[in-house]
Amino acid sequence: MTAAVRIGNCSGFYGDRHAAMREMLTQGDLDFVTGDYLAELTMLILGRDRMKHPERGYAKTFLTQLEQCLGLAHDKGVRIVANAGGLNPAGLATAVRELADRLGIPATVAHVEGDDLLPRAAELGLGSPLTANAYLGGWGIVECLNSGADVVITGRVTDASVIVGPAAAHFGWGRTDYDRLAGAVVAGHVIECGVQASGGNYAFFTEIPTAQMLHAGFPLAEIYPDGSSVITKHPGTGGLVSVDTVTAQLLYEVTGARYANPDVTARMDSIELSPDGPDRVRISGVTGEPPPPTLKVSCNSIGGFRNAFTFVLTGLDIEAKAALIQAQLEAALTVRPAELEWTLARTDHVDADTEEAASALLHCAVRDRDPAKVGRQFTAPAIELGLASYPGFCVTTPPGDGQVYGVFTPGYVPADEVPHVAVHADGSRTDIAPATETLELAAASEPDLPEPPPAGPTRRAPLGSIAGARSGDKGGSANVGVWVRTDEQWRWLAHTLTVAKLRELLPETAELPVTRHLLPKLRAVNFVIEDILGQGVAYNARFDPQAKGLGEWLRSRHIDIPERLL
Repeated sequence: MTAAVRIGNCSGFYGDRHAAMREMLTQGDLDFVTGDYLAELTMLILGRDRMKHPERGYAKTFLTQLEQCLGLAHDKGVRIVANAGGLNPAGLATAVRELADRLGIPATVAHVEGDDLLPRAAELGLGSPLTANAYLGGWGIVECLNSGADVVITGRVTDASVIVGPAAAHFGWGRTDYDRLAGAVVAGHVIECGVQASGGNYAFFTEIPTAQMLHAGFPLAEIYPDGSSVITKHPGTGGLVSVDTVTAQLLYEVTGARYANPDVTARMDSIELSPDGPDRVRISGVTGEPPPPTLKVSCNSIGGFRNAFTFVLTGLDIEAKAALIQAQLEAALTVRPAELEWTLARTDHVDADTEEAASALLHCAVRDRDPAKVGRQFTAPAIELGLASYPGFCVTTPPGDGQVYGVFTPGYVPADEVPHVAVHADGSRTDIAPATETLELAAASEPDLPEPPPAGPTRRAPLGSIAGARSGDKGGSANVGVWVRTDEQWRWLAHTLTVAKLRELLPETAELPVTRHLLPKLRAVNFVIEDILGQGVAYNARFDPQAKGLGEWLRSRHIDIPERLL
Protein backbone atom coordinates (compact mmCIF):
# COMPACT_ATOMS: atom_id res chain seq x y z
CA MET A 1 0.00 0.00 0.00
CA THR A 2 1.17 3.52 -0.83
CA ALA A 3 2.78 5.30 2.09
CA ALA A 4 0.48 7.12 4.42
CA VAL A 5 0.70 10.71 5.59
CA ARG A 6 1.22 10.79 9.36
CA ILE A 7 -0.75 13.49 11.14
CA GLY A 8 -0.48 13.86 14.90
CA ASN A 9 -2.78 16.04 16.96
CA CYS A 10 -1.42 17.85 20.02
CA SER A 11 -4.43 19.72 21.38
CA GLY A 12 -8.08 18.90 21.98
CA PHE A 13 -9.05 22.20 23.61
CA TYR A 14 -7.64 25.55 24.74
CA GLY A 15 -5.89 24.47 27.94
CA ASP A 16 -4.86 20.96 26.92
CA ARG A 17 -1.44 19.56 27.88
CA HIS A 18 1.11 22.23 27.07
CA ALA A 19 3.94 19.74 26.51
CA ALA A 20 1.98 17.73 23.94
CA MET A 21 3.34 19.51 20.87
CA ARG A 22 6.92 18.84 21.91
CA GLU A 23 6.05 15.24 22.79
CA MET A 24 4.48 14.64 19.39
CA LEU A 25 7.57 16.04 17.66
CA THR A 26 10.15 14.12 19.71
CA GLN A 27 8.53 10.73 20.34
CA GLY A 28 8.11 9.58 16.74
CA ASP A 29 7.97 10.54 13.08
CA LEU A 30 5.25 12.80 11.69
CA ASP A 31 4.53 14.79 8.57
CA PHE A 32 2.13 17.23 10.23
CA VAL A 33 1.27 18.35 13.75
CA THR A 34 -2.21 19.74 14.18
CA GLY A 35 -4.02 21.40 17.06
CA ASP A 36 -7.68 21.99 17.84
CA TYR A 37 -8.00 24.87 20.31
CA LEU A 38 -11.56 26.02 19.71
CA ALA A 39 -14.94 25.11 21.14
CA GLU A 40 -18.24 26.95 21.42
CA LEU A 41 -17.29 28.14 24.91
CA THR A 42 -13.78 29.08 23.75
CA MET A 43 -15.17 31.49 21.18
CA LEU A 44 -17.02 33.30 23.97
CA ILE A 45 -13.84 33.45 26.06
CA LEU A 46 -11.87 34.82 23.11
CA GLY A 47 -14.66 37.28 22.35
CA ARG A 48 -14.45 38.73 25.85
CA ASP A 49 -10.65 38.79 25.55
CA ARG A 50 -10.96 40.75 22.31
CA MET A 51 -13.28 43.26 24.01
CA LYS A 52 -10.48 44.11 26.46
CA HIS A 53 -7.55 43.67 24.06
CA PRO A 54 -8.56 44.10 20.38
CA GLU A 55 -5.15 42.87 19.23
CA ARG A 56 -5.74 39.45 20.84
CA GLY A 57 -8.63 37.03 20.39
CA TYR A 58 -6.39 34.01 19.75
CA ALA A 59 -5.07 31.08 21.82
CA LYS A 60 -2.00 32.54 23.50
CA THR A 61 -0.67 29.17 24.66
CA PHE A 62 -0.03 28.21 21.04
CA LEU A 63 2.69 30.85 20.90
CA THR A 64 4.40 29.54 24.01
CA GLN A 65 4.30 26.05 22.56
CA LEU A 66 5.95 27.30 19.37
CA GLU A 67 8.61 29.01 21.46
CA GLN A 68 9.82 25.52 22.33
CA CYS A 69 8.83 23.67 19.17
CA LEU A 70 9.07 25.81 16.04
CA GLY A 71 12.77 25.13 15.53
CA LEU A 72 12.32 21.45 16.25
CA ALA A 73 9.48 21.18 13.73
CA HIS A 74 11.52 23.02 11.10
CA ASP A 75 14.52 20.76 11.61
CA LYS A 76 12.38 17.64 11.28
CA GLY A 77 10.40 18.93 8.30
CA VAL A 78 7.10 18.75 10.16
CA ARG A 79 4.46 21.29 9.17
CA ILE A 80 2.01 22.74 11.69
CA VAL A 81 -1.70 23.43 11.18
CA ALA A 82 -3.84 24.80 14.01
CA ASN A 83 -7.09 26.69 14.51
CA ALA A 84 -5.52 28.63 17.38
CA GLY A 85 -6.17 31.86 15.49
CA GLY A 86 -9.66 31.95 16.97
CA LEU A 87 -11.11 35.41 16.31
CA ASN A 88 -7.81 36.86 15.04
CA PRO A 89 -5.89 34.45 12.79
CA ALA A 90 -4.07 37.34 11.09
CA GLY A 91 -2.89 38.62 14.45
CA LEU A 92 -1.61 35.23 15.52
CA ALA A 93 0.11 34.69 12.16
CA THR A 94 1.92 38.01 12.64
CA ALA A 95 2.93 37.01 16.17
CA VAL A 96 4.26 33.67 14.88
CA ARG A 97 6.34 35.46 12.21
CA GLU A 98 7.77 37.76 14.85
CA LEU A 99 8.61 34.74 17.00
CA ALA A 100 10.28 32.97 14.07
CA ASP A 101 12.35 36.08 13.29
CA ARG A 102 13.40 36.41 16.92
CA LEU A 103 14.41 32.73 17.04
CA GLY A 104 16.15 32.88 13.65
CA ILE A 105 13.96 30.16 12.15
CA PRO A 106 13.09 30.59 8.43
CA ALA A 107 9.47 29.46 8.83
CA THR A 108 6.86 30.49 6.28
CA VAL A 109 3.57 31.39 7.97
CA ALA A 110 0.18 31.66 6.29
CA HIS A 111 -3.34 31.96 7.61
CA VAL A 112 -6.95 31.38 6.68
CA GLU A 113 -9.68 33.95 7.28
CA GLY A 114 -13.24 34.79 6.33
CA ASP A 115 -15.08 32.91 9.04
CA ASP A 116 -15.67 36.01 11.19
CA LEU A 117 -19.12 37.25 10.21
CA LEU A 118 -19.60 39.69 13.08
CA PRO A 119 -19.53 42.85 10.90
CA ARG A 120 -22.34 41.33 8.78
CA ALA A 121 -24.27 39.56 11.53
CA ALA A 122 -27.41 41.68 11.30
CA GLU A 123 -27.39 41.56 7.48
CA LEU A 124 -27.19 37.75 7.62
CA GLY A 125 -30.02 37.44 10.13
CA LEU A 126 -27.75 36.52 13.04
CA GLY A 127 -28.78 39.35 15.37
CA SER A 128 -26.21 41.31 17.37
CA PRO A 129 -23.92 38.72 18.97
CA LEU A 130 -20.52 39.18 20.57
CA THR A 131 -19.01 36.66 18.15
CA ALA A 132 -20.32 35.11 14.93
CA ASN A 133 -18.03 32.64 13.19
CA ALA A 134 -18.85 30.29 10.36
CA TYR A 135 -17.31 26.82 10.33
CA LEU A 136 -15.02 26.72 7.30
CA GLY A 137 -13.60 23.60 5.71
CA GLY A 138 -10.11 22.52 4.75
CA TRP A 139 -9.50 23.99 1.29
CA GLY A 140 -8.01 27.24 2.55
CA ILE A 141 -5.51 25.13 4.48
CA VAL A 142 -4.78 23.15 1.30
CA GLU A 143 -4.05 26.36 -0.62
CA CYS A 144 -1.69 27.59 2.10
CA LEU A 145 0.18 24.29 2.25
CA ASN A 146 0.41 23.98 -1.53
CA SER A 147 1.96 27.45 -1.59
CA GLY A 148 4.73 26.34 0.74
CA ALA A 149 3.56 27.35 4.22
CA ASP A 150 5.33 25.68 7.14
CA VAL A 151 2.74 26.95 9.63
CA VAL A 152 -0.93 27.50 8.83
CA ILE A 153 -3.10 29.42 11.30
CA THR A 154 -6.88 29.34 10.98
CA GLY A 155 -9.86 30.77 12.74
CA ARG A 156 -13.08 28.82 13.13
CA VAL A 157 -12.72 25.83 10.85
CA THR A 158 -14.39 22.57 11.79
CA ASP A 159 -12.38 20.50 14.23
CA ALA A 160 -11.64 17.83 11.63
CA SER A 161 -10.60 20.34 8.96
CA VAL A 162 -7.14 20.82 10.46
CA ILE A 163 -6.59 17.14 9.59
CA VAL A 164 -8.54 17.07 6.30
CA GLY A 165 -6.50 19.97 4.87
CA PRO A 166 -3.08 18.33 5.29
CA ALA A 167 -4.34 15.00 3.93
CA ALA A 168 -5.96 16.60 0.88
CA ALA A 169 -2.87 18.70 0.17
CA HIS A 170 -0.51 15.73 0.57
CA PHE A 171 -2.41 13.47 -1.82
CA GLY A 172 -3.74 16.10 -4.22
CA TRP A 173 -7.37 15.18 -3.66
CA GLY A 174 -10.07 17.11 -5.52
CA ARG A 175 -13.21 18.79 -4.25
CA THR A 176 -15.43 15.86 -5.27
CA ASP A 177 -13.26 13.04 -3.90
CA TYR A 178 -16.01 12.52 -1.36
CA ASP A 179 -15.09 9.07 -0.09
CA ARG A 180 -11.46 10.09 0.47
CA LEU A 181 -12.47 13.35 2.12
CA ALA A 182 -15.02 11.57 4.30
CA GLY A 183 -12.35 9.13 5.41
CA ALA A 184 -10.14 12.03 6.45
CA VAL A 185 -13.05 13.68 8.26
CA VAL A 186 -13.60 10.50 10.26
CA ALA A 187 -9.88 10.16 11.06
CA GLY A 188 -9.84 13.82 12.02
CA HIS A 189 -12.88 13.43 14.23
CA VAL A 190 -11.15 10.60 16.05
CA ILE A 191 -7.91 12.45 16.83
CA GLU A 192 -9.25 16.03 17.17
CA CYS A 193 -9.99 15.58 20.89
CA GLY A 194 -6.51 14.39 21.73
CA VAL A 195 -6.19 11.70 24.38
CA GLN A 196 -9.90 10.86 24.22
CA ALA A 197 -8.87 8.56 21.36
CA SER A 198 -6.06 6.93 23.31
CA GLY A 199 -7.68 6.03 26.60
CA GLY A 200 -8.80 9.35 28.06
CA ASN A 201 -12.36 9.63 29.41
CA TYR A 202 -12.90 6.00 28.35
CA ALA A 203 -15.86 4.06 29.75
CA PHE A 204 -13.88 0.85 30.36
CA PHE A 205 -10.90 2.69 31.85
CA THR A 206 -10.46 0.05 34.56
CA GLU A 207 -9.19 -2.31 31.84
CA ILE A 208 -6.16 -0.04 31.31
CA PRO A 209 -3.40 -0.28 33.95
CA THR A 210 -3.19 2.95 35.92
CA ALA A 211 0.52 3.20 35.10
CA GLN A 212 -0.44 3.41 31.43
CA MET A 213 -2.71 6.38 32.11
CA LEU A 214 -0.31 8.46 34.16
CA HIS A 215 0.81 10.19 30.97
CA ALA A 216 -1.19 8.96 27.98
CA GLY A 217 0.17 9.60 24.52
CA PHE A 218 -1.69 11.80 22.05
CA PRO A 219 -3.11 10.03 18.97
CA LEU A 220 -2.04 10.22 15.38
CA ALA A 221 -3.65 9.17 12.12
CA GLU A 222 -1.88 7.42 9.28
CA ILE A 223 -4.08 8.45 6.36
CA TYR A 224 -3.78 6.63 3.02
CA PRO A 225 -4.47 7.85 -0.53
CA ASP A 226 -7.90 6.16 -0.61
CA GLY A 227 -8.99 7.92 2.60
CA SER A 228 -8.65 4.88 4.84
CA SER A 229 -6.58 5.36 7.95
CA VAL A 230 -4.95 3.76 10.95
CA ILE A 231 -5.32 5.44 14.33
CA THR A 232 -2.31 4.88 16.57
CA LYS A 233 0.11 6.71 18.88
CA HIS A 234 3.87 6.96 19.18
CA PRO A 235 5.56 3.76 20.38
CA GLY A 236 6.17 3.51 24.10
CA THR A 237 3.73 6.24 25.08
CA GLY A 238 0.99 5.66 27.64
CA GLY A 239 -2.69 5.10 27.11
CA LEU A 240 -4.45 2.69 24.78
CA VAL A 241 -5.67 2.79 21.19
CA SER A 242 -8.26 0.08 20.61
CA VAL A 243 -11.43 -0.49 18.63
CA ASP A 244 -13.35 0.56 21.73
CA THR A 245 -11.44 3.80 22.39
CA VAL A 246 -11.88 4.75 18.73
CA THR A 247 -15.57 3.82 18.81
CA ALA A 248 -16.05 6.00 21.88
CA GLN A 249 -14.56 9.02 20.15
CA LEU A 250 -16.51 8.40 16.94
CA LEU A 251 -19.72 8.72 18.97
CA TYR A 252 -18.64 11.99 20.59
CA GLU A 253 -20.75 15.03 19.72
CA VAL A 254 -22.37 13.58 16.61
CA THR A 255 -25.99 13.01 15.61
CA GLY A 256 -27.03 10.38 13.10
CA ALA A 257 -25.73 8.59 10.05
CA ARG A 258 -24.86 11.83 8.22
CA TYR A 259 -22.03 13.90 9.69
CA ALA A 260 -22.03 17.18 7.76
CA ASN A 261 -18.79 19.08 7.22
CA PRO A 262 -18.20 22.04 4.90
CA ASP A 263 -16.30 19.88 2.39
CA VAL A 264 -18.17 16.58 2.57
CA THR A 265 -20.92 14.77 4.44
CA ALA A 266 -19.37 11.68 6.00
CA ARG A 267 -21.59 8.63 6.37
CA MET A 268 -21.08 7.45 9.94
CA ASP A 269 -23.04 4.30 9.15
CA SER A 270 -20.37 3.21 6.66
CA ILE A 271 -17.42 3.14 9.07
CA GLU A 272 -15.67 -0.19 9.58
CA LEU A 273 -13.16 -0.65 12.39
CA SER A 274 -10.67 -3.48 12.76
CA PRO A 275 -7.58 -4.14 14.89
CA ASP A 276 -4.29 -3.60 13.06
CA GLY A 277 -1.82 -4.62 15.76
CA PRO A 278 -1.03 -3.28 19.22
CA ASP A 279 -2.38 0.27 19.64
CA ARG A 280 -3.46 0.34 16.00
CA VAL A 281 -7.02 0.52 14.67
CA ARG A 282 -7.83 0.57 10.96
CA ILE A 283 -10.73 2.70 9.71
CA SER A 284 -12.03 1.68 6.29
CA GLY A 285 -15.14 1.66 4.14
CA VAL A 286 -16.05 5.29 4.80
CA THR A 287 -18.27 6.83 2.15
CA GLY A 288 -19.02 10.46 1.56
CA GLU A 289 -21.67 12.65 0.00
CA PRO A 290 -21.61 16.30 -1.11
CA PRO A 291 -21.59 18.89 1.67
CA PRO A 292 -24.72 20.84 2.62
CA PRO A 293 -25.33 24.21 0.92
CA THR A 294 -25.14 26.09 4.23
CA LEU A 295 -22.44 26.62 6.82
CA LYS A 296 -23.11 26.49 10.53
CA VAL A 297 -22.33 29.70 12.42
CA SER A 298 -21.33 29.78 16.07
CA CYS A 299 -22.89 32.85 17.69
CA ASN A 300 -22.10 33.86 21.26
CA SER A 301 -23.70 36.72 23.12
CA ILE A 302 -23.48 38.16 26.61
CA GLY A 303 -26.70 37.03 28.24
CA GLY A 304 -26.38 38.94 31.49
CA PHE A 305 -25.10 38.15 34.96
CA ARG A 306 -25.54 35.10 37.15
CA ASN A 307 -24.75 34.02 40.68
CA ALA A 308 -25.31 30.93 42.78
CA PHE A 309 -25.42 29.70 46.34
CA THR A 310 -25.18 26.12 47.56
CA PHE A 311 -26.68 25.33 50.95
CA VAL A 312 -25.50 22.21 52.77
CA LEU A 313 -28.36 20.30 54.41
CA THR A 314 -27.20 17.64 56.87
CA GLY A 315 -28.94 14.73 58.54
CA LEU A 316 -32.69 14.44 59.04
CA ASP A 317 -35.63 16.26 57.42
CA ILE A 318 -33.75 17.20 54.24
CA GLU A 319 -36.85 18.06 52.23
CA ALA A 320 -38.26 20.22 55.04
CA LYS A 321 -34.96 22.04 55.48
CA ALA A 322 -34.85 22.76 51.75
CA ALA A 323 -38.43 24.05 51.76
CA LEU A 324 -37.70 26.34 54.71
CA ILE A 325 -34.60 28.05 53.30
CA GLN A 326 -36.22 28.38 49.87
CA ALA A 327 -39.27 30.11 51.34
CA GLN A 328 -37.14 32.31 53.60
CA LEU A 329 -34.74 33.47 50.89
CA GLU A 330 -37.44 34.20 48.34
CA ALA A 331 -39.36 36.20 50.93
CA ALA A 332 -36.23 38.13 51.90
CA LEU A 333 -35.30 39.22 48.38
CA THR A 334 -36.17 42.88 47.89
CA VAL A 335 -35.80 42.51 44.12
CA ARG A 336 -36.41 39.20 42.41
CA PRO A 337 -33.93 38.30 39.62
CA ALA A 338 -35.34 37.51 36.19
CA GLU A 339 -34.47 33.83 36.65
CA LEU A 340 -34.27 31.92 39.92
CA GLU A 341 -33.70 28.15 39.93
CA TRP A 342 -33.59 25.71 42.85
CA THR A 343 -32.08 22.23 42.60
CA LEU A 344 -31.86 19.74 45.44
CA ALA A 345 -29.18 17.06 45.06
CA ARG A 346 -29.88 14.18 47.44
CA THR A 347 -26.27 13.23 48.00
CA ASP A 348 -27.06 12.25 51.60
CA HIS A 349 -26.97 8.67 52.93
CA VAL A 350 -29.01 7.18 55.75
CA ASP A 351 -27.08 6.55 58.98
CA ALA A 352 -23.91 7.91 57.33
CA ASP A 353 -20.52 7.42 58.97
CA THR A 354 -19.18 10.85 57.89
CA GLU A 355 -20.84 14.27 57.99
CA GLU A 356 -20.27 14.79 54.28
CA ALA A 357 -22.00 11.52 53.45
CA ALA A 358 -24.95 12.63 55.61
CA SER A 359 -25.41 15.86 53.66
CA ALA A 360 -27.45 16.98 50.67
CA LEU A 361 -26.80 20.04 48.50
CA LEU A 362 -29.41 22.67 47.69
CA HIS A 363 -28.37 24.89 44.78
CA CYS A 364 -29.91 28.27 44.06
CA ALA A 365 -28.94 29.91 40.74
CA VAL A 366 -30.04 33.36 39.59
CA ARG A 367 -29.68 35.35 36.35
CA ASP A 368 -30.53 38.88 35.36
CA ARG A 369 -29.43 41.61 32.97
CA ASP A 370 -28.83 43.87 35.98
CA PRO A 371 -25.70 42.80 37.90
CA ALA A 372 -27.05 44.40 41.09
CA LYS A 373 -29.98 41.99 41.20
CA VAL A 374 -27.68 38.96 41.34
CA GLY A 375 -24.99 40.57 43.48
CA ARG A 376 -25.28 41.66 47.09
CA GLN A 377 -29.04 42.04 46.77
CA PHE A 378 -29.10 38.25 46.34
CA THR A 379 -26.20 37.08 48.48
CA ALA A 380 -26.71 39.36 51.50
CA PRO A 381 -30.22 38.06 52.33
CA ALA A 382 -28.92 34.48 52.05
CA ILE A 383 -26.13 35.11 54.55
CA GLU A 384 -28.42 37.08 56.88
CA LEU A 385 -30.43 33.86 57.33
CA GLY A 386 -27.38 32.11 58.79
CA LEU A 387 -28.74 32.11 62.35
CA ALA A 388 -32.43 32.11 61.44
CA SER A 389 -33.03 29.10 59.25
CA TYR A 390 -32.62 25.33 59.31
CA PRO A 391 -30.41 23.56 61.88
CA GLY A 392 -26.86 23.08 60.66
CA PHE A 393 -27.02 26.05 58.23
CA CYS A 394 -23.93 26.01 56.01
CA VAL A 395 -23.00 27.31 52.54
CA THR A 396 -20.14 26.15 50.34
CA THR A 397 -18.88 29.54 49.15
CA PRO A 398 -18.70 33.08 50.51
CA PRO A 399 -21.00 35.77 49.08
CA GLY A 400 -19.79 37.50 45.95
CA ASP A 401 -20.80 39.56 42.95
CA GLY A 402 -22.49 38.08 39.93
CA GLN A 403 -20.48 36.94 36.93
CA VAL A 404 -21.12 37.52 33.25
CA TYR A 405 -22.64 34.56 31.44
CA GLY A 406 -22.87 33.84 27.75
CA VAL A 407 -25.55 32.48 25.46
CA PHE A 408 -24.78 30.24 22.48
CA THR A 409 -27.01 30.34 19.40
CA PRO A 410 -26.35 28.30 16.26
CA GLY A 411 -27.01 29.95 12.94
CA TYR A 412 -26.85 28.85 9.30
CA VAL A 413 -25.95 30.90 6.24
CA PRO A 414 -25.52 29.97 2.58
CA ALA A 415 -21.96 28.84 1.94
CA ASP A 416 -21.58 31.28 -0.94
CA GLU A 417 -22.24 34.16 1.47
CA VAL A 418 -19.13 33.35 3.50
CA PRO A 419 -15.67 34.42 2.27
CA HIS A 420 -12.95 31.81 2.59
CA VAL A 421 -9.50 33.25 2.02
CA ALA A 422 -5.99 31.83 2.14
CA VAL A 423 -3.56 34.61 3.06
CA HIS A 424 0.02 33.76 2.15
CA ALA A 425 3.26 34.82 3.82
CA ASP A 426 3.83 37.58 1.25
CA GLY A 427 0.37 39.02 1.89
CA SER A 428 -1.16 37.74 -1.34
CA ARG A 429 -4.67 36.37 -1.04
CA THR A 430 -6.43 33.45 -2.68
CA ASP A 431 -10.21 33.19 -2.55
CA ILE A 432 -11.52 29.68 -1.98
CA ALA A 433 -14.66 29.03 -3.98
CA PRO A 434 -17.63 27.40 -2.26
CA ALA A 435 -18.58 23.87 -3.22
CA THR A 436 -20.31 23.68 -6.59
CA GLU A 437 -22.11 20.47 -5.71
CA THR A 438 -24.15 20.37 -2.51
CA LEU A 439 -26.77 18.14 -0.96
CA GLU A 440 -29.56 19.29 1.32
CA LEU A 441 -28.92 17.57 4.60
CA ALA A 442 -31.64 15.12 5.50
CA ALA A 443 -31.81 12.37 8.04
CA ALA A 444 -30.63 9.09 6.59
CA SER A 445 -33.15 6.29 6.59
CA GLU A 446 -32.82 4.26 9.74
CA PRO A 447 -31.36 0.77 9.23
CA ASP A 448 -33.48 -2.25 9.94
CA LEU A 449 -33.37 -3.57 13.47
CA PRO A 450 -31.47 -6.82 13.91
CA GLU A 451 -33.38 -9.95 14.82
CA PRO A 452 -34.62 -9.69 18.41
CA PRO A 453 -32.63 -11.72 20.93
CA PRO A 454 -34.14 -14.95 22.25
CA ALA A 455 -35.93 -14.86 25.57
CA GLY A 456 -34.10 -16.10 28.64
CA PRO A 457 -33.34 -15.36 32.27
CA THR A 458 -32.27 -11.82 33.08
CA ARG A 459 -30.42 -10.17 35.91
CA ARG A 460 -30.82 -6.60 37.15
CA ALA A 461 -27.46 -4.92 36.62
CA PRO A 462 -25.96 -1.57 35.55
CA LEU A 463 -26.18 -0.95 31.80
CA GLY A 464 -22.44 -0.26 31.97
CA SER A 465 -21.82 -3.91 32.82
CA ILE A 466 -21.84 -4.53 29.08
CA ALA A 467 -22.14 -1.10 27.40
CA GLY A 468 -19.77 1.80 26.99
CA ALA A 469 -20.93 5.38 26.51
CA ARG A 470 -19.64 8.83 25.70
CA SER A 471 -21.57 12.08 25.89
CA GLY A 472 -21.00 15.75 25.24
CA ASP A 473 -22.51 19.14 24.50
CA LYS A 474 -23.58 20.71 21.21
CA GLY A 475 -24.99 24.12 22.02
CA GLY A 476 -28.09 23.62 24.14
CA SER A 477 -28.33 19.95 23.23
CA ALA A 478 -26.33 16.90 24.23
CA ASN A 479 -25.62 13.55 22.68
CA VAL A 480 -25.15 10.20 24.36
CA GLY A 481 -23.57 7.44 22.27
CA VAL A 482 -23.82 3.90 23.65
CA TRP A 483 -22.02 0.89 22.22
CA VAL A 484 -21.49 -2.77 22.98
CA ARG A 485 -18.81 -5.26 22.00
CA THR A 486 -20.53 -8.36 20.57
CA ASP A 487 -23.19 -8.97 17.95
CA GLU A 488 -25.46 -10.66 20.49
CA GLN A 489 -25.20 -7.70 22.84
CA TRP A 490 -25.99 -5.43 19.88
CA ARG A 491 -29.22 -7.30 19.14
CA TRP A 492 -30.30 -6.75 22.74
CA LEU A 493 -29.20 -3.10 22.87
CA ALA A 494 -30.96 -2.13 19.63
CA HIS A 495 -34.27 -3.56 20.84
CA THR A 496 -34.00 -2.49 24.48
CA LEU A 497 -32.47 0.97 24.65
CA THR A 498 -35.29 2.90 23.01
CA VAL A 499 -36.16 6.56 23.48
CA ALA A 500 -38.81 5.52 26.00
CA LYS A 501 -36.28 3.46 27.95
CA LEU A 502 -33.74 6.31 27.90
CA ARG A 503 -36.35 8.67 29.34
CA GLU A 504 -37.10 6.12 32.04
CA LEU A 505 -33.43 5.69 32.93
CA LEU A 506 -32.63 9.41 32.74
CA PRO A 507 -35.66 11.21 34.17
CA GLU A 508 -34.14 14.63 33.38
CA THR A 509 -34.87 13.85 29.71
CA ALA A 510 -38.50 12.84 30.22
CA GLU A 511 -40.02 16.06 28.87
CA LEU A 512 -37.32 16.88 26.31
CA PRO A 513 -37.19 16.09 22.56
CA VAL A 514 -35.03 13.00 22.07
CA THR A 515 -34.07 11.27 18.83
CA ARG A 516 -32.32 7.92 18.47
CA HIS A 517 -29.98 6.88 15.67
CA LEU A 518 -28.78 3.33 15.01
CA LEU A 519 -25.20 2.72 13.86
CA PRO A 520 -25.03 -1.07 13.39
CA LYS A 521 -21.44 -1.25 12.10
CA LEU A 522 -20.32 0.36 15.36
CA ARG A 523 -22.84 -1.69 17.39
CA ALA A 524 -24.01 1.65 18.72
CA VAL A 525 -27.07 3.77 19.35
CA ASN A 526 -26.76 7.53 19.57
CA PHE A 527 -29.28 9.77 21.31
CA VAL A 528 -29.58 13.50 20.74
CA ILE A 529 -31.28 15.22 23.67
CA GLU A 530 -32.41 18.72 22.82
CA ASP A 531 -32.56 21.65 25.24
CA ILE A 532 -31.02 19.79 28.18
CA LEU A 533 -28.29 22.45 28.36
CA GLY A 534 -30.59 25.44 27.87
CA GLN A 535 -28.79 28.15 25.94
CA GLY A 536 -25.39 26.50 26.06
CA VAL A 537 -22.51 25.75 28.40
CA ALA A 538 -21.90 29.34 29.51
CA TYR A 539 -25.59 29.84 30.33
CA ASN A 540 -26.79 26.81 32.19
CA ALA A 541 -26.42 26.04 35.88
CA ARG A 542 -26.85 22.30 35.46
CA PHE A 543 -24.72 20.11 37.72
CA ASP A 544 -22.83 18.87 34.64
CA PRO A 545 -23.00 21.90 32.31
CA GLN A 546 -21.28 20.20 29.36
CA ALA A 547 -23.09 16.85 29.70
CA LYS A 548 -19.74 15.05 29.88
CA GLY A 549 -21.01 12.74 32.64
CA LEU A 550 -24.41 12.06 31.10
CA GLY A 551 -23.23 8.83 29.51
CA GLU A 552 -21.71 7.61 32.76
CA TRP A 553 -24.98 8.35 34.58
CA LEU A 554 -26.77 6.24 31.97
CA ARG A 555 -24.26 3.41 32.38
CA SER A 556 -24.84 3.42 36.13
CA ARG A 557 -28.59 2.89 35.82
CA HIS A 558 -29.86 -0.62 36.47
CA ILE A 559 -31.72 -2.54 33.80
CA ASP A 560 -32.74 -6.16 33.18
CA ILE A 561 -29.92 -7.71 31.12
CA PRO A 562 -29.97 -11.29 29.78
CA GLU A 563 -27.68 -13.38 31.93
CA ARG A 564 -25.94 -14.85 28.89
CA LEU A 565 -24.70 -11.35 27.97
CA LEU A 566 -23.12 -10.61 31.34
